[in-house]
Amino acid sequence: MVEKHAPSFGVISRISLFFLFSFILALFILSWFLVLRSTSTAPVRPNLTNNDLSNGPRDSVVQNGGSQTSNVRKIGKHPNLMDSGGEGEGEREREREGEAIQNQVHVKDVSCNTNKEDMNQPLKVFMYDLPPEFHFELLDWKSEGGSVWPDIKTKIPGYPGGLNLQHSIEYWLTLDLLASEIPVIPRANSAIRVRNSSEADVIFVPFFSSLSYNRYSKVNPHMKKSNNKVLQQKLVRYVTSQKEWKRSGGRDHVVLAHHPNSMLDARMHLWPAMFILSDFGRYPPNIANVDKDVIAPYKHVIKSYTDDLSNYDSRPILLYFQGAIYRKDGGFARQELFYLLKDEKDVHFQFGTVQKGGINKASRGMHSSKFCLNIAGDTPSSNRLFDAIASHCVPVIISDDIELPYEDVLDYSDFCIFVRTSDAVKEKFLINMIRGISKEEWSRMWERLKEIEHLFEYQYPSKRGDAVQMIWQAVARKVPSIRMKMHKFMRYSRYINPNNTQSKLIPMPPNFW
Repeated sequence: MVEKHAPSFGVISRISLFFLFSFILALFILSWFLVLRSTSTAPVRPNLTNNDLSNGPRDSVVQNGGSQTSNVRKIGKHPNLMDSGGEGEGEREREREGEAIQNQVHVKDVSCNTNKEDMNQPLKVFMYDLPPEFHFELLDWKSEGGSVWPDIKTKIPGYPGGLNLQHSIEYWLTLDLLASEIPVIPRANSAIRVRNSSEADVIFVPFFSSLSYNRYSKVNPHMKKSNNKVLQQKLVRYVTSQKEWKRSGGRDHVVLAHHPNSMLDARMHLWPAMFILSDFGRYPPNIANVDKDVIAPYKHVIKSYTDDLSNYDSRPILLYFQGAIYRKDGGFARQELFYLLKDEKDVHFQFGTVQKGGINKASRGMHSSKFCLNIAGDTPSSNRLFDAIASHCVPVIISDDIELPYEDVLDYSDFCIFVRTSDAVKEKFLINMIRGISKEEWSRMWERLKEIEHLFEYQYPSKRGDAVQMIWQAVARKVPSIRMKMHKFMRYSRYINPNNTQSKLIPMPPNFW
C-alpha cells in the first residue's frame, strides 16, 4: 500500500511548491511596481520666496517623521506637474502639494556668516560713546552742547605732528567710523558703525591710548598719578561694566595700543580683547599674540616719494640708516652694524633725530638710497620700515621677532630683504650680500614697492585699499575665530549665570586703583 500511494504524495508536494513560488514571485513584482511608481516623481519642496533664497542655506525639518532636508538653495518647476492638465492645472497641483508639504515642514533660519556674500559685506562695528576725555579732548577739542563727538562735517580736530603721528592709528580708525554714518563723505566701505551692539561683529573702544601716553604719562608734582594712568583706570571700569563686555568676556572687543608703552596698566585687565599693536615686543604671549591680535603699520613721518622717476643708477647711496644707534633690549645689533659698516663707501650709517630738520634730512637720504636698513631697536619694529616703503627704498629687515601688518595676505619677500641677526653681525656678511643683489632684482622690488605703498597710507577720508581699510579687513578676518571663542565661552553660562553676564571678571591688583 505504501508503494502504491507514494507517487500521489510527490505530485501534491510539487504542486504546492509551484503555487508558493508563484505567489512569492507575484508579491515581489508587485512590490517593485509600487516602488517604481512612488519614485517616478520627485518630491515637491516648499514654496520659498526670493527673500528666503537670498538669506542663504536653510534647514527643513519634517516634524512628524524626523527626517531632515538641508541646504534648500533653489526651487524649479517640476516637469511632471505640467503633464496632467496643461500649465494652469500643473500650477494648481504644485500649489496644493506645496501647501500639503508646508503643513508638515518647518523651515528654520540658520545664522551663518560663512558664505562669500557675507565675506564681501562691511565689518559691522559698535563703537562705545566714551566721554570725550578719552579721545578728542586729548587733542584739545572742546565739546559743545554735551556732544560726545566732533561734527566732522564742519571741522576735523588736528593731530600733533612729528613722532606723535607714527602711532596715530586710533585717530584714523575712529574718524573712519564716524564718517561711515555720513553718506556725503566719500570713503571706502570696509567697516561701518552700527548702533545696536547685538548686530555688530566687533565692539570698538575709542581710547586714544598712544596720544595719552605721549602727552600725559608724566606725573606732575601736585599729582600722585599721571593723567594717562588715571584714564586707563577709568577705561577699565567703564568697559568691564558694559553689558557687551559681560556678554562676551571681552573677546569681541577691539582695543588700540599702538605705542609700545601705551596701556601698560589696562592691558593686563583687557587682555581677552583684540589688540591693535605695532608689535609684540613688550607683551607676554598670554596677553598678546598673532592668533588673537592685529599688527598695524606705523604712519610714516617722512615725505612720500611722489612721481618717483629714479632708478638704480640715480640713487647714489647703496645702504642707508639714520637714527638712534645705541639701544637696549634687542637693539644690540645696531651698534654692532655701526662698527661694521661706518667705513664702507656708499653706505650712510649715522646717528640722527627728528630735531633740527631731521625728518627732511631723512627724506632726502632715503629717496637717494637703493636699500634702507630696518634694524630692531628697543622693540622688534620701528617706523623706519614704513618710511622706507614710502621712499621706494628696498627695506633690509634685521629683526628676528618682527611681526608685519597683514602678512597673511601680503608677501613681504617680494619687496624686502630679510637677514637673520646672527648672520648680519658677521664681518662682511651683510655688505657682501647687498652688493651681490643685481640691478634687475633691485628694479623688480622697486617697482613692487610703488605698487603696494598705498596699503600703508593713513588718510581721511579713507580710500579703497589704504591702511585704514586694510586694518578693518584684518580685523574682519579674525571674526570667525572670535565667534568660536564666544560660543565656547557661552557653553555653560546660561545655567551658571542666568543673567548672561561674565561670572568672573579679571581681578584687579590692590594698587591698580
